[in-house]
Amino acid sequence: MFNRFRIFLLVLLGTVTLWSCSKDLELTPEDNRQTSASAFEDPAAYKQFLAKLYAGFAVSGQDGPAGNPDLTGLDEGFSQYMRLYFMMQELPTEEAVIGWNDGTIKDLHYQNWTSGNEFIRTMYSRIMYQIAQSNEYLRQTTEDVLNARGVEASLQADIQTYRAEARFLRALSYWHALDLYGNPPFVTEDDAPGAFLPEQISSADLFSYIESELLAIEGELKAPMTNQYGRADQAAAWMLLAKLYQNSEKYNGEDHSADVVTYTSKVIDAGFGLVDDYQKLFLADNNSNGAQNEIIFPITYDGINSQSYGGMTFIIHTAVGGDMDPDNFGINGGWAGLRTTSALVNKFLDNEDDAVEEVNDSRAMFFTEGQTKEITDISNFNSGYAITKYKNVDVNGNAGSDPTGDFPDTDFPMFRLGDAYLMYAEAVVRGGGGDTGKAVDYINKLRMRAYGDSSANISSSDLTLDFILDERARELFWEAHRRTDLIRFGMFSDRGIWPYKGGVPQGATTEAFRDLMPIPSSELGVNTNLTQNPGY
Repeated sequence: MFNRFRIFLLVLLGTVTLWSCSKDLELTPEDNRQTSASAFEDPAAYKQFLAKLYAGFAVSGQDGPAGNPDLTGLDEGFSQYMRLYFMMQELPTEEAVIGWNDGTIKDLHYQNWTSGNEFIRTMYSRIMYQIAQSNEYLRQTTEDVLNARGVEASLQADIQTYRAEARFLRALSYWHALDLYGNPPFVTEDDAPGAFLPEQISSADLFSYIESELLAIEGELKAPMTNQYGRADQAAAWMLLAKLYQNSEKYNGEDHSADVVTYTSKVIDAGFGLVDDYQKLFLADNNSNGAQNEIIFPITYDGINSQSYGGMTFIIHTAVGGDMDPDNFGINGGWAGLRTTSALVNKFLDNEDDAVEEVNDSRAMFFTEGQTKEITDISNFNSGYAITKYKNVDVNGNAGSDPTGDFPDTDFPMFRLGDAYLMYAEAVVRGGGGDTGKAVDYINKLRMRAYGDSSANISSSDLTLDFILDERARELFWEAHRRTDLIRFGMFSDRGIWPYKGGVPQGATTEAFRDLMPIPSSELGVNTNLTQNPGY
C-alpha cells in the first residue's frame, strides 16, 4: 500500500511545489515514477489512497515514525499536521506554554512571531499539501476517469462516498487555512496539475466555498455513526459547518448564529451520547471504551501502525516531566515541555488562592507536585502546573499497544458532542434562536459529569458569554479550540492578558493584527499573486 502512496504522491509534485517551494521546505520526490493510472490498477487502491488522506493528519510521511517525510526542511516530528495545529491553537493562549528553545517556538506563546516563523510556515505548507492530495484524488476519481479505466459500477458507487469524504477532508484543511491565515492561495481539482501560481482567495469567498462544499456532500456522506470509526460521516460535516458558522463574523462579517443552532441540533439529535467518565475521552482505548459514542470525528492513532513523533506522541510525551511518573501515562519517558498557566487553573477555582487539588471538577486535570502554579521561568518544566489530560493507558491502566512505550494509541477528539452542546448554548446567547432551557440543560449535562452530581449546575441567569468562554476552557482545554475561541470573543490579542503573553511574565496585550497568522515570507517570494496580511 505504501508503494502506491509513493506513486500517488508523485502526481502531486507539480501542483504542490509552487504552493510550498521555498528552498528550506520542499517536497521530496520519489524515484519511482510510475503513472497515476498504474497506481490505480488494483481496485483496492481507491480506498487505500483515501486512507492516505486521513493519515495525512496523523503521520508525517511514508514510513513511520520518520525517515521518508512528506515535507522536508524542518524536523519531521515538528512538521506533522496535528502537532503543528495543536501548537497554533494552544501555544498562543493561556492554556499552554512550552519550555523548549527550538527555533522560534516560544514566539508562539509570546505572540511576537514574524512572517519568517518556521512553525507557522510549516503549518501553512502542511495544510496546502493536504489540500493538494485531496485535489488529485478527486481528479483521479471522476466518472469519466473511472469509466475509462473500466471500474465496475459497484466500486464506482463506493468511490462516490470516498469522494465525499475527500471533499470533507479538503474542507477541513481549507477551514484551518481560513482560520489561521485568512486568505490563502486557492486550488481545486478543476485546476490542471502542474506548475502555476495560484491566485489568493478572500476570506469571504473561501467561507462561501467551504460552506458550499459541505452542503453539497451532506447527502453523499454516510449517516451519522454508520461509517467506519475514524472516517467522516454526515455529523462530521454538520459539525464543521457549525464551526464555520460560529466564527463567521471573523470570516465574512456575517452573523450565522441561527445556522449554528440548526447544525449543532442536527449533531445533538444524531444519536451520540456523553461517555460517563470524562477521562475516558483521552485514553488509549477511547475508540472502544464508550468515548467513541461522544467523539464525532477523531484523528486516529495506533502505536504500531501509525507511528509519528507528532500528534498524540508529542502531546502525551511533552506534557510529562518533573516528578511525574511516565508509567502512569503509558509511555517510556517524558519530554518535559508543555504546561499551563495560572489563568487556566484559576478558571476551576472559586478564589485564586484555593488549592486546585480540592476542586471537585473532574476536568481539573493538573499535576502540582513539585510544580509552581505561577510561571517564573518559562524554560523550567517545574514552573507552571502540568496537565494530565491525555494518557496512553486504557480504562484498566494498561499501556497501549507499542511495547517500547514510544507511540500511543490515543485518538485525538477533533469534534465531539460536548463541544456541540457548548456551541449550541453560545449561539442561543448570541441571539441565534433555539431554546434557552435546552442550552442550560446541555451545559448541566457536562457539569454533572464533571462533578458527579448537580451541585454545580447553572440556571438561565448564569448563561452569559463570559461564562461560556470560561466553560469552554474547562471542558475543552488542549483540544485545539482555544485560539479560535478567544478570537471569536475578542480576547486573543488586543484584549485579554495571561502570563507571558506579549513576552513578559505578567502578560500584556498584543496588536490586533495577530488574530491572523502571517503568510510565510518564503511564499511571498515565490508566488507574486499573494499579498501579506496587514501588520506583517
